[in-house]
Amino acid sequence: MSSISLFKQALRTLQHESRGRTPRRFNRWFKWLAPGLFVKRWLLLSASGVLLTSLGLAIWVKLTPIFYLIDFTARLLETIATIIPNYVSGPIAITCGLVLIFWGQTRTVGSITEVLKPGKDQELVDVLMAHRRLHRGPKIVVVGGGTGLSTLLRGLKVYSANITAIVTVADDGGSSGRLRQEFGVLPPGDIRNCLAALADQEKLLTELFQYRFKTGNGLVGHSFGNLFLTAMSDITGDLERAIAASSQVLAVRGRVLPATLSDVRLWAELADGRRIEGESNITEANGKITNIGCIPANPPALPAALKAIKEADYIIIGPGSLYTSIIPNLLVPEIADAIASRTVPRIYVCNIMTQPGETQGYAVSDHIRAIDEACGKKLFNAVLVHRKVPSAQSLINYAQVNSHPVFLDREAISNLGRRIVLSNVMDEDVHTNFVRHNPERLARVLLRWYSRAHV
Repeated sequence: MSSISLFKQALRTLQHESRGRTPRRFNRWFKWLAPGLFVKRWLLLSASGVLLTSLGLAIWVKLTPIFYLIDFTARLLETIATIIPNYVSGPIAITCGLVLIFWGQTRTVGSITEVLKPGKDQELVDVLMAHRRLHRGPKIVVVGGGTGLSTLLRGLKVYSANITAIVTVADDGGSSGRLRQEFGVLPPGDIRNCLAALADQEKLLTELFQYRFKTGNGLVGHSFGNLFLTAMSDITGDLERAIAASSQVLAVRGRVLPATLSDVRLWAELADGRRIEGESNITEANGKITNIGCIPANPPALPAALKAIKEADYIIIGPGSLYTSIIPNLLVPEIADAIASRTVPRIYVCNIMTQPGETQGYAVSDHIRAIDEACGKKLFNAVLVHRKVPSAQSLINYAQVNSHPVFLDREAISNLGRRIVLSNVMDEDVHTNFVRHNPERLARVLLRWYSRAHV
């Protein structure tokens, strides 16, 4: 009895698996007929082409061979109908035809899939549907720099492939600063992070681009990504072309553009009267910034960046270091003017914590006021603020370096004419107690607000 029950159980399992495979296969085929894939129209066009070609051939040969072929086929079918009744032979012929069509199309698509499918666990039709969905997404322009911008891009690329990141080129510290001095190139650090964040194989690319050489004469401290972009700049002639070529090589979803191709150097005036030059020196000066600018003043914007802003459906500013990542982009007057002239949804993503050397004691309204004063106009109509306070241990760790949560002063923000968008968008590392924006939650909140704001 036990062997019979095991046999029955095996039969039920096989039946269940066969039922599961068949619907999945049919479901996969029906996906090819889903709206927006542009498959049905081309199949219909191909069928029309076959009919038109046949008609043209018939006209060309004056129907003579086609007439005899049709006559022969008619006699053959009549003979078969006398042997096998038409109500039997007809369905058999239809079934055989459908089987041949299905078999042929299956083999054709299977052959194409083997070549084009990016991963063994992903169907070609799913890749095509995702591609169409992403390229129908809104045109998003994100302005900023540093790790905050790359974090946001990592989340946004799930919703749209029409992303343009406009990145500051004022960095003069670390590997970027050394390459800037030795090779005369624009600093590639922030651009490198954004390219890695937008790449399809993001984890591997991030590890590769962030890899820093530990040995080697002249290589120590340099990241591979910075050297890669520097070499591409030398090969292609300038940073813009280097980024475009790198984006193709790395299969980047979206675009990364420098705000300007000018060799920009930041300066800041502090409350104690000091004037500091150099992006890395401003933060290290550890003073209260009262004024900020760049040399040369009023650098020209990259035309592609202006075009992206003019065509954008949605503009996001931040997150990132206020004075050394966000405002440097807005010191390019054409960038600020282009953003201010748009009526599409525009939002500023405020930092979660204050930053020593830049924004000690700043509330949300202070961040907004600093941006307004730097470019002389209002660039956004809403500000995204994190709702929850970090854990007690995180607050203690940050307080030791004079960093605190950015205070939400609602009345002051309202007086500045901005709408507040409150949401929980924070990630807190349980091991280091560092807080960062969560890419997925941040992107989801921003897209939800956009869908409401642009209606």
